[in-house]
Amino acid sequence: MAVYEQFRSEGQNQIHTNGFVPTLTDERPQKSLLPPFESAEMRALAESLSRDIIRGSPDVKWESIKGLENAKRLLKEAVVMPIKYPKYFTGLLSPWKGILLFGPPGTGKTMLAKAVATECNTTFFNISASSVVSKWRGDSEKLVKVLFELARHHAPSTIFLDEIDAIISQRGEARSEHEASRRLKTELLIQMDGLTKTDELVFVLAATNLPWELDAAMLRRLEKRILVPLPEPVARRAMFEELLPQQPGEESIPYDILEDKTEGYSGSDIRLLCKETAMQPLRRLMSQLEQNQDVVPEEELPKVGPIRSEDIETALRNTRPSAHLHAHKYDKFNADYGSQILQ
Repeated sequence: MAVYEQFRSEGQNQIHTNGFVPTLTDERPQKSLLPPFESAEMRALAESLSRDIIRGSPDVKWESIKGLENAKRLLKEAVVMPIKYPKYFTGLLSPWKGILLFGPPGTGKTMLAKAVATECNTTFFNISASSVVSKWRGDSEKLVKVLFELARHHAPSTIFLDEIDAIISQRGEARSEHEASRRLKTELLIQMDGLTKTDELVFVLAATNLPWELDAAMLRRLEKRILVPLPEPVARRAMFEELLPQQPGEESIPYDILEDKTEGYSGSDIRLLCKETAMQPLRRLMSQLEQNQDVVPEEELPKVGPIRSEDIETALRNTRPSAHLHAHKYDKFNADYGSQILQ
């Protein structure tokens, strides 16, 4: 033992450089990818959920989303400002823990989530039903628990639950509901309710097209419920000016007519309308090229012609709105549960 103690003391006093003189720096150790877990099973589940962390940037800026000023203001208030100015968001002014984006399909709910992932300096978890549902008994609840432990470990973080109605619809005896599904919903509710008891900044962002299908307990936990409506005339005009820009020397595009005739169109419908309009000159060119039997080299292919007024009329006849059928139901839900900012 004496020889061993002497050898150990000599080893502590010596620095083995192997010909290299290290530079002493006060660098902080980087945070590990996974927090410590009590079992290898939980660590394996955490590794599978780590694949849903958005590593790159979706490259969607706030400015690229036309309209939706109320939704963008609330998202900045919930995610951006608490990170920039944490001094003010304490006590009663603690940041919102959950926001629900609801509205007709194709109005930009997922685009807002991409903007959060791009603009906000947070760890972004893109979660769908396949991420937290397992065929093994008990694994779904463990996945939900591990998800929130990962989010707290990587805080500040954002958990985006797209189409949340597929995960946590209403509970009740009258509905045909499996026991495993009920346990998954219960675990998700427990984990979200436990967020307020921790100091880590974990923000839950949910999106749905069917907000009336959500459970009442989930609506309580999603403190801000924002209607993402169909685009207003000013937003529709801005979309047309960006997707169909006016080219010099060509016939002017009637933005006023497009703005008036697209009442009830969603942002996705407007994009399809612009694509259909741009396809008309290409179809005329393709018919000319198909009549010519000779193969034209790629560098000698002619340019696509300009957009005419009849192209816009044809596109309006071929593209119909797809998201205006349940507009009254969204308005009623917004009147009952919605959150607005009063100027």
